[in-house]
Amino acid sequence: MLKGIYAISDTRLTPKNTIEQSLQKAILGGIEIFQLRDKESGEEEIARLCQTLGQICKENCVLFVLNDKVELAIRFNVEALHIGKKPDDTPYTLEELRQIRAKYRGILGVSCYGSLELALNAKKAGADYVAFGACFSSPTKPKAKRIDLRLFENFSAMPNPIPTCAIGGINAENIAQLKSAQMVACISSIWQGNIEQNIKNLKANWRG
Repeated sequence: MLKGIYAISDTRLTPKNTIEQSLQKAILGGIEIFQLRDKESGEEEIARLCQTLGQICKENCVLFVLNDKVELAIRFNVEALHIGKKPDDTPYTLEELRQIRAKYRGILGVSCYGSLELALNAKKAGADYVAFGACFSSPTKPKAKRIDLRLFENFSAMPNPIPTCAIGGINAENIAQLKSAQMVACISSIWQGNIEQNIKNLKANWRG
């Protein structure tokens, strides 16, 4: 389940009035994972989207992931949760991750940026996968620091590794550099233009 093309929503590229249609096109293209990332809407609106989009994903065997809304994920028993930094822009500590893991029983992913230490803490706390990025210059987060791509191999070479997800500036031209990642997360390179064809191009170039 934790492998393949990982589509992340964007409030500008996938606005609420078209997000269902965009998701359907992405599913036709062949995504394996879809994350709802919404930093603007209120919790009740996000809850409604979780139910609607989560059902579409379930019907099409796509993993549905909610970004950052820990309490909402627990309340609605969302299939998967992805967390990054805390509201004060600091990483979660090992103890804080363990507290989240104790309350939330679904699939848990953690952003670890370019840090092996954060990834090891996430693994110790019981995370199911870790994300590293930015892999390349990102139009969504232009100020994000780029990582050393060898990080994926280094983490996977450690004892009992968990799956990794690559994120940040990934497109059909550079995705081939990420063969060591189990998942590849994209935003702009999926939602701009022909969604279905964009995903097919990503998949074709990733594994060659």
